Amino acid sequence: MESMATKKLRRARLSQELCERLSRHQITTCQDFLCLSLLELMKVTGQSYYDVQKLLCKVSRACAPKMQTAYEMKLKKSVSPSSAFLSTTLHSLDKVLHGGVPCGSLTEITSPPGCGKTQFCIMMSVLATLPLSMGGLNGAVIYIDTESAFSAERLIEIAGNRLPTYFDSDEKLFCMTRSVHVYRDLTCGSVLKRIMSLEEEIISKKVKLIIIDSVASVVRKEFDTKLQGNLAERSNFLARGASMLKYLAEEFSIPVSCSSFLRFFPYCIK
Repeated sequence: MESMATKKLRRARLSQELCERLSRHQITTCQDFLCLSLLELMKVTGQSYYDVQKLLCKVSRACAPKMQTAYEMKLKKSVSPSSAFLSTTLHSLDKVLHGGVPCGSLTEITSPPGCGKTQFCIMMSVLATLPLSMGGLNGAVIYIDTESAFSAERLIEIAGNRLPTYFDSDEKLFCMTRSVHVYRDLTCGSVLKRIMSLEEEIISKKVKLIIIDSVASVVRKEFDTKLQGNLAERSNFLARGASMLKYLAEEFSIPVSCSSFLRFFPYCIK
C-alpha cells in the first residue's frame, strides 16, 4: 500500500491550482494529504468541511488498489501481445522467457560475479530505445548504477556492434544515449529515495525500462547479517524497494530489471 500512497496528488486528478497550493505546504503525495486531519485540510485548502470530505474520498480512491477480475487482468495483457515483452535479441534466451523480459513485471537477473550482468543491462537499455517495429519499446531508460560500473562508451559500442544497420550514424547513436538516464546511487538510502521518486519521471520522460545494477552492491556494503537487527533492516529495505518497483512495473506496464549475484526479491521473475 505504501507504493500507492506515494502517488503524486496531480495524478489523483486534483486541480492544478489546488496542487500548487498544497505543494506550498509540502503536501505533494496522497500519503501527505491523507495524514492530515479535516481541520488541517480545511486550513491549507481554504475549502469547506463538506468539500474537504469530498477531496478525501477522491484522493483515497486514487491511491487505493482497484479490484480486477482474473479475466480483466488476462485481457489487459493480451490486448497488445507485441508489447508484452522486451526481446533480448538472444533467440535461446527469448525462447526460455517465452518472448523476452516481460513488461509489467519485476525481473531479477542473477549470476555469479563477472558473468556479464552489467553488459546485459546495458544491452537491454539500447534495445528499449528502439522503435516498436524493431522489437523495442520506443522510450527512455532509467538506469540506477550502484557500482559506478555503467559506461557510456560501452553503451555506444554495444549499439553499434549489435545493430549496425540501424545505428548507422553518429546522430542516431547520440539520440539513443540521450534517452538513457543514469543515476549513481551508492547507498541503500539513496537507492530507496530514488525508487520512491520515479513515478513522475516515468511520465515526464516517457520511460519504458527501469534497471537497477545492482541490488547486492549496496546491500552487502551496509548490512552485516551477523549483527543483531541488521537482518530486519535489510529485509525492510528490500521489501519496500521491491513493493514500489513492482507497483511501477504494473502501473505503467513496463519491464523493471534488477541485477544481483544473490536472489533478493522473493516475488519477482528470476
